[in-house]
Amino acid sequence: MAGDGRKAMKRVAKELKALNKSDGCPEGVIGAGPRGDNLLEWQASIEGPEGTPYEDGIFFLNVKFPTDYPFKPPEVTFETTIYHPNVNTSSGAICMDTLKQDQWGPSTTLAQVLSGLLQLLAQPNPDDPLQADIAALYKSDIDAYNAQAAAMTEQHATG
Repeated sequence: MAGDGRKAMKRVAKELKALNKSDGCPEGVIGAGPRGDNLLEWQASIEGPEGTPYEDGIFFLNVKFPTDYPFKPPEVTFETTIYHPNVNTSSGAICMDTLKQDQWGPSTTLAQVLSGLLQLLAQPNPDDPLQADIAALYKSDIDAYNAQAAAMTEQHATG
């Protein structure tokens, strides 16, 4: 696969066009698009799922598409600080199966990744954590976890 990025740019442009259609963004996704002139670097925003400690929060994500996209997954990280067992609190890195190279498929779109991320917020996977301490609290005291996640959401993700 040529690494010059032309195929990636074509695919990303197609996804951008689909996301900009009136019904193109999945529920819970506020929007996604290039940060500037670079079509391979985006910002996305999602709403915290209803009924979760992330409800009422708006979370910003950084998306970097590799030049061999869609054959390799995009790098997606939280720009907004979030308290979650599958997200590194300091770097924003995300542990999600869909974003792992060995589980990525070229037919997967960013819209599907964002939908999966919303599902991960609603149903954390404490058995595959990036933050072991947060996962341990999630497993041992869900009320304390929810309180901490809600407090961080209010502090970092609400206006």
